Order: sequence, then structure tokens, then C-alpha cells
Amino acid sequence: MSEIAEELVEFRRDLHRHPEPAWREFYTTARIVDKLETRPLDELYVGAEVLGEDRLSVPDDDELDRWFAQAREAGAREDILAQLEGGYTGAVAVLRKGDGPTVGLRVDIDALPIRESDEATHAPSAGGFRSEHEGYMHACGHDGHATLGLGVIDAVADSDFDGTLKVFFQPSEELISGGKPMAESGHLDDVDYLLAVHLGLDHPTGEVVAGIDGFLAVHHFRAEFDGHPAHAGAKPEEGDNAVLAMATAIQNLYGISRHSDGATRINAGLVGGGTATNIIPEESFIEGEVRGETTELMEYMREKAERTLRAAADMHGCEVDLSTEGMAPSARSDDEIRNVVAAVASDTDGVTSVLPSDALGGSEDATFLMQRVQDNGGKAAYVGVGTNHPGGHHTSTFDVDEASLGIGIDVLAGSILRVAGERP
Repeated sequence: MSEIAEELVEFRRDLHRHPEPAWREFYTTARIVDKLETRPLDELYVGAEVLGEDRLSVPDDDELDRWFAQAREAGAREDILAQLEGGYTGAVAVLRKGDGPTVGLRVDIDALPIRESDEATHAPSAGGFRSEHEGYMHACGHDGHATLGLGVIDAVADSDFDGTLKVFFQPSEELISGGKPMAESGHLDDVDYLLAVHLGLDHPTGEVVAGIDGFLAVHHFRAEFDGHPAHAGAKPEEGDNAVLAMATAIQNLYGISRHSDGATRINAGLVGGGTATNIIPEESFIEGEVRGETTELMEYMREKAERTLRAAADMHGCEVDLSTEGMAPSARSDDEIRNVVAAVASDTDGVTSVLPSDALGGSEDATFLMQRVQDNGGKAAYVGVGTNHPGGHHTSTFDVDEASLGIGIDVLAGSILRVAGERP
């Protein structure tokens, strides 16, 4: 295994100290661009240049302004921040080294709304790089993913790679809302081969999954119920109870018949409504999701869920407004790329085990980028790079083993070189 450069370790820890959630990755993007400008790139696209128009779950202006100001105070460069206003975060780096194929690498960069552990046994706490944004942290390894992106650019730039490398630093994966606009930006349209990567996924340091499958297609929705208020004691019959409509909807959502063609999921994850105990509530909401083993199964659940939500509103004399907050299709890793990654990983120092495939068991909007490349006749694979993490993903004690970063860079860069050379 190549020793990871100290610069990359420091970069990863800097991002870890400054976690930013979806569409608010202002400092993160600025630091990525700052580093990219020191590399021998041929093209560098930033912010709105890397995103199509269809962005979902973008926070309101006050929220964006708060994070923007925070990034400025943390030292993000003003000239880069100017390109990110309005939550247009993310970047695409392009390195051209010959007439060979165009190979892409997708890494995600956003963090989660989780308070990071301050226990002395937690490595970021002990090492002085715990989150400085209380209530937010890199609890899924995206700080490491951004670092892999930089490291792969360095390795490919120093190699005899023949072709074009594009590295996609994608925002808003955790809300399943950044992959679609990046896929529709046009930057994927000439990509012949695409790798996406994730650290961990309950695989230890030294283990590599050559091509992950089992992505559940997902649709995040918000349902807002609008009823009519009334005095709960004196005139309850004059009200149209939005919370009752919400409660009816929740119970019936979980009663949707499952499908014989494969796995389906539904969850009402965030609910609320009402203003006081003596008022028939006029407003309520549900934020939830449906998933399916295939995109078709997800759409089956989505149709049933929307019918259920409307019926519950109608039953209680309410209106309901439905909106999409995030979405991603299912996808499969192509065997041609999977086989290349497996062969490279088997010859990489530090790799102790190679799995040809594994099921993700969840959802990921890298599938939009994979699907875009595959629909254009290219090949794609989602690679898992194991890392020892003391806590599970999306928990307060999650962290990555920095030794896995060197392994990941070697496997990914080696696979990119071999894909371009062999053109499977």
C-alpha cells in the first residue's frame, strides 16, 4: 500500500472539522477547489457549472446564508464562495492525458445532522479534529471520499494513463438530491467508464468489494395536510382535524400490500402538527420515503402511498399537498468493470480480501450517474473500500481508518489505468 501523503491526511481532517450538510457544503467545496487548483488539471468546473436545474431539498435563504457566513468565517476563499451562492455546491475536475477513453470517478462530500461524540476514545476527539459545527458531523465517511478523489487525481497525473479522467465531487447525497442534477449537467455524457466509491459499509480495512449491487430505488416525499381549526372543547365538530388525517395516513401507509416481485419499504420518518391542546389542528405534515428493489417496485409503492395520503386527507375533510424531496433509481454494477477492480485489488498491497459483489441494502444517488453512463452505452461500477469504523454509519462515533485511504487510492487509480488500457 502506498503511504497516503500527509497533505491528504490534513485535508481529510480539515473537512472532518468543518462538516456541512446537503447544499450547504460551502467550506467543503471551497477547500476542494483550493486543492484542485494546485493540481495539473485541464478544466475545473464549480458550483452551478456542475449542476442541472432540477435540485431538490434546497434549504431556504436564511439557512443558506447562515452556512455561507460560517464558511467565510472559517477561512473559505471569497472568490470560490462567490461561485457557490444559493447552495450551488460541488465541483468537477478534468485531467486530459491522451486520446484514450474518458473515465469518471464519483465521490460525495456532504455531512449529516448528528452530534459527534466527544469521548476521549473517539479518534477525532483525541486527535483534535472533532466537528466544530455542533450537531453536525461526517458520520458516513464523505470527508474520506473527497480525499480519495484528490489522491486519485494525484496518482493518475503521475502515471502513464492514456485518456481523460473526470472526478465528480457531488453534493447532497444524504438527501438523495445531488446525484440527479449532477447527472443531468452534461459532464457525464462523454464518460465511457464510471467508478463510484464508498468507504466502510461494514467491511474492514483491507477488504474491497469490486462491484456493489442491491441498491434500493428510493423516493423521499413530504405531505402537508391543511384542515380547519376549531375550539376542541366548545365546537369540535366545526374543525377538520389535520393531525387526525396525518395519523390515519401513517397507519394506512404501513398497510400497503407488498409486491411479489421483490423487496419494498415504507417509512414515515418525521411527522408533526398542531399548535395547542385545545385547538383542532389545521396543519400537519409527514416526511417519509418509499423504496423498492427495482425502480418499478419503488414506483409501485410511490403510487400506493400517494393514493393513501390523498384518501386520508379526504376522509377527514382536509387537503394534502405532496412534494418530492429526493429520489434515486436502482442500479447494477457492470461485470466488465467489476472484474477489472477485482483483479487490481487482488494485486494491491494492503488488500487482504476481495469480494466480487455485495448488496448495499440501502439507497444511493450515485445510481443517477451510473445510469446516465450506462444509458449512453458506457459501463459503471460502485466500489466498496473497507475501513475499520468503531461506530456504525450515521452514528456519533463513526470514523474512518486513515490507512484505508491509501488502499482506496491505489485500487481506484489502478482500476482507472487498467480500464483505460484494456478497454473491457
